[in-house]
Amino acid sequence: MTADEEHHRESWTMFGNEVEKVELDVIRNQQILRTRVDKMDLRRQVRYLSYRIRFISFSNEIIVSQRSPDFPVPLRGHTVWEGMTVKLSCTVQGWILCIFPGVQLHQSSTTDIKTCDNKATITIKAAHKEHEGVYTAKLRTQDGVQEHKSFVYIEDASAAALGSPASPLAVQVSDVNRDYVFLTWQPPSADGASPIQGYIVERCEQGQDEWVRCNVHIQKTCHFPVFEMKEKTLYQFRVRAVNQAGAGRPSKATEAVLTGDPLEHTRTTVVQVGRGKAITITKDELEGQIRVPFPPTDVHACEVSNSYVVLRWTEPEPRGREPLTFYVEQSLAGQKSWGLASLDMVVSSPRFPVFGLAKEKQYCFRVRSVNKYGVSDPSEPSAPVSLAKPQAVPAPPHSVIAIRDTDTSVLLQWEEPADKDGILGYYLYYSETAKQDWKTVNNKPVVKTRFTVHGLKTRREYVFRVKSVSRAGNSRYSDESGPIVVKSAINVPSAPSAICLLLCTGSEMVLGWRAPSCKGGNPVQGYYLDQREKGMETWREVNVKPKMKTFYTPFDRHFYQFRVFAANLAGVGKPSDASEAFLCEKWTMPQPGCPYDLEIREVRNCSLVLLWATPLYEGQAPVTGYLLEISQGDQSEDWTSVNKKTISDTHYKVAGLQAGETYRLRVSAVNQCGVGRASLPSEPVTVQTRPGTKDIEIGVDDDGFIFLGYEASEINSESEFIWSRNYTDPTDATRLKTETKNNRSVLTFRDPSVEDLGLYTVEMSDNPHLSSRSHDHSLGNYAFLCTLINLLFFLIPLAVIALKSGWEVEVSEKGGVRLWLQTESLSNAAELRLICNDHEISGTPHRKINFDKAKGLLEILFDQLSQEDKGSYTAQLRDGRAKNQFTLLLVDQSESYSCRLHYGSQFEQKGLQHPLVELLRNHSKKNLLRQTHPNLSILLDVFQKICLNRTNMFLKKISWLFFYLSEKKIDQETRSKPGSSMKSVWIEILNPTEKDKGKYTLEMFDGKETHKRTLELSEDAFAELICCFLVFSDRAKVTKGLPDVVAIMEGKSLCLTCFIDGEPAPEIFWLRNDREILDQTQFTITKEPKRSSITVNMVHMEDSGKYSIFVRNQYGSETVDVTVSVYRHGDKPPANAVEMAKSSLLQCSTCILSLY
Repeated sequence: MTADEEHHRESWTMFGNEVEKVELDVIRNQQILRTRVDKMDLRRQVRYLSYRIRFISFSNEIIVSQRSPDFPVPLRGHTVWEGMTVKLSCTVQGWILCIFPGVQLHQSSTTDIKTCDNKATITIKAAHKEHEGVYTAKLRTQDGVQEHKSFVYIEDASAAALGSPASPLAVQVSDVNRDYVFLTWQPPSADGASPIQGYIVERCEQGQDEWVRCNVHIQKTCHFPVFEMKEKTLYQFRVRAVNQAGAGRPSKATEAVLTGDPLEHTRTTVVQVGRGKAITITKDELEGQIRVPFPPTDVHACEVSNSYVVLRWTEPEPRGREPLTFYVEQSLAGQKSWGLASLDMVVSSPRFPVFGLAKEKQYCFRVRSVNKYGVSDPSEPSAPVSLAKPQAVPAPPHSVIAIRDTDTSVLLQWEEPADKDGILGYYLYYSETAKQDWKTVNNKPVVKTRFTVHGLKTRREYVFRVKSVSRAGNSRYSDESGPIVVKSAINVPSAPSAICLLLCTGSEMVLGWRAPSCKGGNPVQGYYLDQREKGMETWREVNVKPKMKTFYTPFDRHFYQFRVFAANLAGVGKPSDASEAFLCEKWTMPQPGCPYDLEIREVRNCSLVLLWATPLYEGQAPVTGYLLEISQGDQSEDWTSVNKKTISDTHYKVAGLQAGETYRLRVSAVNQCGVGRASLPSEPVTVQTRPGTKDIEIGVDDDGFIFLGYEASEINSESEFIWSRNYTDPTDATRLKTETKNNRSVLTFRDPSVEDLGLYTVEMSDNPHLSSRSHDHSLGNYAFLCTLINLLFFLIPLAVIALKSGWEVEVSEKGGVRLWLQTESLSNAAELRLICNDHEISGTPHRKINFDKAKGLLEILFDQLSQEDKGSYTAQLRDGRAKNQFTLLLVDQSESYSCRLHYGSQFEQKGLQHPLVELLRNHSKKNLLRQTHPNLSILLDVFQKICLNRTNMFLKKISWLFFYLSEKKIDQETRSKPGSSMKSVWIEILNPTEKDKGKYTLEMFDGKETHKRTLELSEDAFAELICCFLVFSDRAKVTKGLPDVVAIMEGKSLCLTCFIDGEPAPEIFWLRNDREILDQTQFTITKEPKRSSITVNMVHMEDSGKYSIFVRNQYGSETVDVTVSVYRHGDKPPANAVEMAKSSLLQCSTCILSLY
């Protein structure tokens, strides 16, 4: 025995006292291990007791607050692009939260899990398609486990090249050896512009940024052996799909994989000898003096593809006590000539992929072991092996069925193909019916044969199809499913909430609560109520038949708790949480009770509208107004006042909110005794305009009628448009007409008047989003302004029958007279009414009437004019809803003239009438003197016949006109103003005197000839007009009025002063938005014989509007308006306004404004 062998033997062989030392070390290690086990058990007991203490503490907190562990804000689904960060969060009332996507997630470099207070959050950094799936949040309670699920969709990132395929996914590494690994992956859901031709496999050595291609030719199937790698080196792998457009984006890189000998641990034994020493024994050391290795055994093909064969064998024993490599040889089956398959490659692992084999030929393989001492004999040949046939793609699924689920999702089911071997899952696709715009549902194959497709649009119709997924690729598409309209399946409603006591009379209690947030796709038919005495466990039914919202229940003097069930056609839902204990005792408090039924409408980016119902208990005095409070956040109790002054309406628009923030609101009623209890807070609402929100449009239709129109983006056969005014008043069907066609509703004002003024809204009878939203969502709101109704008739062209030629008179040689006019072409349904001196006329033998509708020609033929034919002729035409009328005045020129005073064109304004003075003379023209103001107006009509058609103004034909007094041209001075209207021209003389008597001449030139008309203003006629002027100079008037616009900063006081004249002394009225001001608390009004003022104390934004002073006496009246604009501190006032922030007292030529 050599010295080396003797030393080797003594290094692992022990005799005598060495064995005893080992035994002592073993005993000592056993004692240390027992101590460690005892400490670990003690720690577990401490953690368990801590768990129990926290659980009991939290349970007590829940019992005290009457709240069970729950998800006030559950998980919500997400759709993100590949590579983006995904953040899921939910609010809980509990103490343990676990989030699972199939398996429990743990904190890692790519996953961040946080649980703080009552909020749990999971953040996935750089999400990939492998992260797609259902995430579940589980909350453990005393009654079990509550959970909420959310599906996270990962959309494909933008293509690497136009038309290139999406990235593969689920790249997995298996069979790791010294220089060999085997990769598998799944094909992508999107092929791109052309089918996928194959895949490129890449690897990267850790610490280097260079990705090296592993396969020379693209790989057709989703698996590939990678070899010729370094031993004990970390590698990452990724895959790209390729089509005609090029290579797509790479897949997610695998985790780093360390190459090495997977059987090394089986050839090594470690013996602990104590004192921290260990002896390592290898099989090679037990082989003795053998140096040349034995041949390998069990050579066979472990993976056969249509392009390669992977060989596998067992390493020899003994190995020769040196590192091994291998030679691989191949031969055609039945032949004895062997060739080297591995060529110059160094094969370190008992795995080797062989490429380049001929198809439909069989091969045998054998392997030789190699070390530094030599090469072994060849192994036994393997069984004959040939390349496999190309793997066929699977058949598509069939019997695809879509089932209603919610208002944004559909449950999809399908049947597996008959041959389901090799199927990894399924890809789903959807499209709106008849559009053929197919979109991918999932980018990670679904394993089951049913899936809930989320993110669909409510009331839209969709079709679906499915693909099978395998390593060989994706199947063709399945047949399309039947079309389905997305809307909620009928389920039982969720539980009501927030039970409150609205009134207690001593013998009965009136309860209210918040309606279920989810109605189950069917309206709530009623509610069931249970009650129990405080401290009792047994609940007792209050009503057998369902009732709506409020219950009247007799009780005696005790404390009671209640719970409520909601019911619809699907059944009865879960009960609400138990209410607090209410004492049945008659209310005698002086303040009012709480408002109820809070509803939120018209949520926009910076505002919303809150509606509520008046309290059932008023207190000892009537309710005079309401105060609103707001809290930011879904659970914050930090309440801030919204309005400083009480409001009388049961609705209020809250403005100035931050977009994207969440708010809650509550309302308190006020009477003379003080402020009552606040209502229950509203549901949390996020201030944000929903996509697709449309507004009410206002306009005038082709027939000249004012309308309000609204077009809904989502509607079904059961949906109805509900119009209302001022949120509560239903629209008057006798005055308004509602028409609905498809998804559009139009409200038409048949005869608009002051009665129609108000705020108009429209909403849908079944808003489908109520089941998934925390607030009601009104679909429109616009103020119907008072001035708009009055001005639309003048500013917007009405539907009128256009005139081609006005009334014309033709006299024949025989004395016959023809009156005619011509309009645009009319339909056969056109109607004509002829009015002569306020009586409808028709054709007679003496008077023939011809009406050609196609030409629009109307003729009145007289054989001979008589005394009965004089007067006014009016033609009233109607064609559908278009209409017009035209008037002709026939005057006998031989008639003697007379002067008379009468009231004409009368209209009322605050009970006063304006007179019209007419002076008729025997002349070839009609001379009209009109007095409507304290100034003298002399009007000279141009023609005998006067056309009252609004659309044909004869003044357009006049090139110029001049007025003369006693053959001297009258210049436009401060005392004389010429003017014109549709049917006359005039000159207005201000403050007439004796110098204004004489002969007035009017000259007009129409482009062809000059026309002259004269009027002799004699002594008697002038005296009569002066008398009228003096009478009307005593009418009520405002001598110094108000400016057009006044701007004032919020919080200051405003004083408006006007000077008045008139005999007798006028009555004075101050108006706000055309309504008389009666409130003397905020407004202070002073009235003096020649002056009146109004003071607005501490102006607020609500005080903006139109203010008017109206004065009147028996001779007339006058109204002067001013617009007051209140702006906040820091804002800029309107540019056209008299700014009150620069001085405390401003006196103008027309008014006096004071600022305090």
